[in-house]
Parts: sequence; structure tokens; C-alpha cells
Amino acid sequence: MPLSPGVRLGPYEILDAIGAGGMGEVYRAKDTRLDRTVAIKILPAHLSSDPLSKQRFEREAKTISSLNHPHICVLYDVGSQDGVDYLVMECFDGETLVKRLEKGALSLEQVLKYGMQIADALDKAHRNGVAHRDLKPGNIMLTSTGAKLLDFGLAKPTAPLSSAVTLTAATRNSPVTVQGTIVGTFQYMSPEQIEGKELDGRSDIFSLGAVLYEMVTGQRAFQGKSQLSVASAILEKEPEPISNVKPMTPPALDHAIRRALAKEVERRWQSAADLAGELQWIAEAGSQAGVPAPLVSHRKVRERLAWSVAAVLAVCLAPVAFLYLREKPPAPPAPVLFQIPPPEKSGIEYFKLSPDGRLLAFTTDRRLWIRSLDTLQALPLLGTEGASKMFWSSDSQFIAFFAQGKLKKIAVSGGPAQILCNAPEANGGTWNRHGVIVFPLSLTSGLFQVSAGGGAPVPLAKLGASAPVVQQISPEFLPDGRHFLYSGSGIQGERGIYAGSLDGTPAIRLLPDLSNAIYVQAAGAPGQDGYLLFRRGEALMAQRFNPTRLSLSGDASLIAEKVGGSVLWAAFSVSENGTLVYAPPGAGTSAVQLVWWDRAGKQVGPFAPPGAYDDFRLAPDERRIVFANSSSGNRDVWILDSVRGVTSRLTFDPAVDDPPMWSPDGLRVVWASNRSGAFDLYVKSANGTGPEELLVRMGAPAGWPEDWSRNGRFIIYEIPGTKTGQDLWIAPRPVQGESGDRKPFPYLQTEFDERHGRFSLDGRWVAYSSNESGRDEVYVQSFPVPGAKFPISAGGGMEPQWRKDGTELFYMSEDRTLMAVPVKLASSASEPLQVGQAKPLFSVPVVDTFIVGRSYEVSNDGQRFLLRAPSGETAPSLTVVLNWQTQLKE
Repeated sequence: MPLSPGVRLGPYEILDAIGAGGMGEVYRAKDTRLDRTVAIKILPAHLSSDPLSKQRFEREAKTISSLNHPHICVLYDVGSQDGVDYLVMECFDGETLVKRLEKGALSLEQVLKYGMQIADALDKAHRNGVAHRDLKPGNIMLTSTGAKLLDFGLAKPTAPLSSAVTLTAATRNSPVTVQGTIVGTFQYMSPEQIEGKELDGRSDIFSLGAVLYEMVTGQRAFQGKSQLSVASAILEKEPEPISNVKPMTPPALDHAIRRALAKEVERRWQSAADLAGELQWIAEAGSQAGVPAPLVSHRKVRERLAWSVAAVLAVCLAPVAFLYLREKPPAPPAPVLFQIPPPEKSGIEYFKLSPDGRLLAFTTDRRLWIRSLDTLQALPLLGTEGASKMFWSSDSQFIAFFAQGKLKKIAVSGGPAQILCNAPEANGGTWNRHGVIVFPLSLTSGLFQVSAGGGAPVPLAKLGASAPVVQQISPEFLPDGRHFLYSGSGIQGERGIYAGSLDGTPAIRLLPDLSNAIYVQAAGAPGQDGYLLFRRGEALMAQRFNPTRLSLSGDASLIAEKVGGSVLWAAFSVSENGTLVYAPPGAGTSAVQLVWWDRAGKQVGPFAPPGAYDDFRLAPDERRIVFANSSSGNRDVWILDSVRGVTSRLTFDPAVDDPPMWSPDGLRVVWASNRSGAFDLYVKSANGTGPEELLVRMGAPAGWPEDWSRNGRFIIYEIPGTKTGQDLWIAPRPVQGESGDRKPFPYLQTEFDERHGRFSLDGRWVAYSSNESGRDEVYVQSFPVPGAKFPISAGGGMEPQWRKDGTELFYMSEDRTLMAVPVKLASSASEPLQVGQAKPLFSVPVVDTFIVGRSYEVSNDGQRFLLRAPSGETAPSLTVVLNWQTQLKE
């Protein structure tokens, strides 16, 4: 029965209950003799008659009394009254570690401080021949004087680690734990503890490793829905790497915890003192261990002494310094360059510096990574699978990124990613200090804004009739948080860098260059005009810019001769403090190898050597591909003959030529080009002979061919609508015996995005993707008149492809799985299309669908798939430039 306030146990008066556990109840009490507050632990009534429990209670008293240590709870007294056995212990203000962890992970300084103290306390116990056996956050109290180790109720004598003392026969023959019985708390047990084996102090080291893991990450090292699943995880699985959960954790601390959690006893730290020493080294090593600042008091003492000496020297040398500096003013800092290689030989696809210039975020293999510029290690962010482009919050604490058709955000310190809104495509974004995010939903949607807390995107007011810009991507806020830069392209081809505003005032065209642009303040002169950085051709340029008047001045200066990326993204980023990062050509579109895969997802043979094969399409003869490439310094169409191993360039116009497509017979190539200002479709013989001809006048700011019907009568192409989303249009083609050129007409034109149109074998159906349901799904609709409509995918899908004999339809699911759907084409117009159950084939390892939808091709028999695979080549490194403004010529 619980004790009530006022009850006395000897000289101790009960004040109130503190807590209760399986092995005892704890009360706050007053020692009436010494007038001090103490903690009293009693053995619950239901255990007082249990000999084993009484033995454990008595052993706890003897154990604590033998351990005099500042971080182990002090035992004052023991007693028994009216059948109640009790221990009188030190009482202190604070909270248990388990309560503290309810608020989240601890700071690095706290982890190291408390970890050292607990390890030191364990070392004291182990050297006195005691294993705690129940180390967990609930048995650690955090007080104003540090951590206190509590509850030795399950402690067991072992051989002291400081000697080879053998336990006496009496001790061995009087166990307080029955052989093979599991005692302790499952989430923090060592493997040998779960298996019921004999334990020593190294079992506590494993438990401390689990506690430290939770202190760092805020989550348990071993998780499960039942004791069995937790035990299985401890015995067979490794915890989620700390670098995934808490990316900025020092590697040395990560190593220390992983070694403590080694499943084999001999591979762990062999003493708690070793672990305590490692934690102390991490704290004292500072930046050498990846710790941002000194964490221990004696370092602070040394620093104060150093500053005192420096101050005295400064006073003594001031006259000399004045004379020297008067004659020789300090030289401006010279530019400093160094490189950042991609992790694990993967290509860096996209990157962004944090506004404060300390961290670099980048994607590789469709996952988000973080690297601090003062360390050598990049760390992946857990929960960012499928990530493509990203941008930072203004305070450098969060990253917004695009993945699985959503805009998400995640804290740099780690934690779950939060979905902000739907975002079908990734074309950049920007986040101001007021929590407003601006980004385009698609290449031609215009710009939208959404709260950083999430919600429905709202279209920005039209950016002015004087600048009828349709394509608006890569926005970047200016310092006032209202105006922003973006890359735009208009109906009549007025491409360039624009300045817009949240209030909808008319946009201003600043430069004719089609490039993302970033504003940077002038170094050391915040009141002066700063610089606008942008790409011109392949060169990175900087030009004076006033962000208030939105005006440029002077000539542009060269920063770097060659900067990579793509047509829509110049591969550079710059922080508010002026740190610059850029990638050479070849970065952002990393070399890949085209490989044949079978239906089981096994590679069955290479198709082409490593290269940049953008927007590729397979020829009907299955030996050639047509693709886009910028290696010539311009976006052009190329053809690769895989049998002969020969690559040839097909287009030479200085405009953008991309993406290409084959004619049904494989004799000609069609592509989109903006050489007339707007995008139209052109055609040329695949062997390179003869002139280029205008095939279809699309007259759009963006657009491309999707498919050419097998009978040669129709071309389907995609363009944005002025009041609709992405639309599918049909261009009828005259065939032999017909005359005249019939006008194109819209096939699917709605407020949603209809994309990736593909004709069936008989030309009576079109497969396409649409986001009408809120996310991309695949549909099949009758042709030439839209009518009968069949949903094909469920749970997300895009990029449909017909098998050449018309018996299957393939598509890419939202989680990057290649799906196959059996279909049966009707033999007459009155029969419906028959659609079977979708079947997953295999997970696609490398996908970059973008909006063109060219991530895979299907062989004629439907048994093989042409896909990208990592090339194995060393990807280009990023170049970091410090003090780059000092090289500008004013």
C-alpha cells in the first residue's frame, strides 16, 4: 500500500511520492535529525514476501554503499519498520533522462558531458565488480551537477575489470538471478543479456551505447512492436546509421557509439573508461572530431589565458603596428579555391549552398545529402528518397525539396520530412524570411506561392502584361523578401532573366540570358550595389545590380569560363557571405551507361559506352538511339549506332534542338527547336543528308514530339496551354494518295496536365498520363475522338509505353517500379479495350523522367528494357571559391 504524506519511517517523514517501478517505490522525505531532504526507496508490499526480491533489495543497498562516485546516487541509510524495508538515498532536483528525451534529442555538448559522466560512473562500478544490468534513460537523472546513475536493483557481482579476482564459491552458488533468466529493459539489453548468458561490464557498455544513440538522435536504437521484435533487432540488425538520422553528428561520436553497440563482446569497448576517454577526446578535439566549438571548461580556461596574453601584446605593439599599417595597408584577401568530390563516386545531380555559406546540400542517386564546408564527409538525410532539386530556408535551418510529385521540407538537423503541397515537377524554388515559398508547379504553369507550413499553392498575380512570360522557373528572392529573380521565356521567345514581385507589379526583363540568377551583396560594402550572378553560354558572369531599383550597371565580368548544368539550370550556387560553388560541364547530367535489362531486373548487356544520353529514343531496328546532348556547347540532336559504335551529330543550329523522336520507319528524326523564337517541330533524314524541314508549327514557348502513329498519319505532341495545363495536340500528316496539309488540333486540353501521349499499334487508342486525380496516373483513351477512357495505374504512374505487338502496356510507378499491364486491342470499333491486372517487374535504380518522359525504352518483343545505369566513371568534382569578388575588375 502506498505511503501517505506524514508517515514516518524511523526519523524520516514522508513528504510525497516521486515515482514507482517494478523494483521499488520512491518517496521524497525529510530527515528530521539533519533537517535535509532525502529520497526513500521501499520494497513494495507484494514483493516483500518474495525472497528473491528481498535479496535484490539488500544487494542494491550493499552495492550503492560500496560505490562512492559523484555521478552515482549516494546511499545514506538502510532500515526496516513494520515489515517495510527501505533505503535512504540522496535526493536532488532534476529530471530523468527519459523525461528529457520526450522533448527530443539532446545537444552535442549535453551528449558528451552526460555520456562521459555515466561512463565514468559505470567504470567505478565495474572496477568494484558490479554490473548494473539495467542501464536505461529511466535510471539516469539529470541534475544541476550533472548526470546521476540510479537503481542498482538488478546489479550483479562480476569479476572486477581491474583485476583477475575470481568470485568466491559462496557468491557463485548464491545467485540472485536464476540461470538463463532475462532481466533488464528490452530496448537497452545487450545481445548476451537477451540470450541469458553470463554478463560482465561490457554488457553495460552496450546498454550505454543504446542510451547514447537515443540521446543523439531522439529515437531508440532498436525498435519493434513487441518484445520479440525488439529482441530480434538487437540480436540480428544494426541500428539506422546516426548519419542518416542526425546528419551533422561528428563522425568520431558516430564511431564511438557504433563500437559500443557491437554485437560481439570482444569488438566493443573493453571498459567503460575507454569509452569515457573517447567521449572526452571528442569534446576536447573540437573541429578535429567534427565538433563545432570547444565543449570543456579547461579549454575555456586556456582560451581566456590566450586572450589575456594577446591583449597585453596588443597594447605593447600598438605603436609599431600603427606605423607599419600606415605605410602598408593590408592586402585584400586572395581568392581561395578547393574541390568537393561527389560521395561514393556518384554524380552530383543538383546542389545549393545554405544562405549562411556553412552547408552544401546536393542530390545524388535521387537522395539528399548535406556536407559542412569545414569537414571532409558528406552525410545523407534520411527520408529524402526520390529527391531532385532543393532550396534553403532563409535561416539555413530547413531544406525544401521535390520528391514523388510533392514539395517537402526537412530540418537540417534531421527528423521526418513534411509534405507541404503537390508539386508535379521540380523547377526550383525560393523561401523568404517571412515563411513564403515561391515555385512553379510545372515548366509552364507560372509561379505559385505557398506557406512554409504547408497548404494549397496559390498562383501569383500576373507578372505584367508588358512581359507575357509563359515559362517561369528557378526563382530566387532578393534581400527585401518581396522581389525575386527568375528565368523566363515568353510567347514570342523573349527569354531571359526577369525580376518579379509578390504584389504582382509588372515584371522587368533584366538580361536576355536564359539562366537562373542569384544576387550577392558586395563584400565589405553592404550599402553599395551588389552583383547579379548568371550563366552566359558556358561562362559564369557577375554584373553590378541594385536590388532596390532593380537595375544593372557596368559590364559583366567573367567569374568562371565553363559552368555545367542543363539548358534549364546553370550549375552554380552562391551564399549570402559570398562563398561560390560551381560545377564544370558534365556535372548535373552525369555520364551514364545505357544497358539492356530483362523483365526480372537483371542487366543482360550494355547498349552504349558511358555518356550523356538525354531524352533518348530507341529506333525501330533496336540498334540505334537518337538523343540530345550539349557537349558541343549547344543543345543538339545526336544519333548513336550501337553496332558500329559510332556517334554522329544531326543538328547544328545555334538554337535549342531537343527532344528528338524517330519516324515509324526509322528513316527520319523529328525534334523540337526554338530557332524561330517559339518552339516548332523539324524533321531531317536520319543519315544526315538533305535539308532540315519545318514539319509542324507549334508556336509554343515549350513543346516536343511524343509519338508518330504506325501508319504515319498522325503526330502527337505536347505544348502548354495559355489557360490550361500541359496539352496533347495532333498534327495530321498527309500520306501517299492524299493532298494538302491539315491543321493541328487539340486532342486532350483541360485544366490538368496531360502528358506522354503514345499511340497503340492499331492507332485507335492513346496512352497518356494526367494529374486530374491530384497525382500523375496513366490512362488510355480512344482516338481520334476522345471518348472511352480506361484508368491503367493505381497509386501513381507516368511514362506509358506500348509493347510493339499491342499486347502489353508498361509504365513507371510513383515509387520507380516498372509495371506491366496486359491489354487486348479490340478487333472492331464496337469492341472495348480489355485491360488486365498491373504487375510489377522490377525497381528502376536510376530515373530522371523530368517532363519529357524518356527514362526507358521497350524492345519490340517486350522482353527487354533499355535503361540508364551508373557508368562507374569518376564524376566531376564541384569547385568552391572563397573571396571571388576580389578578382573582379571594376
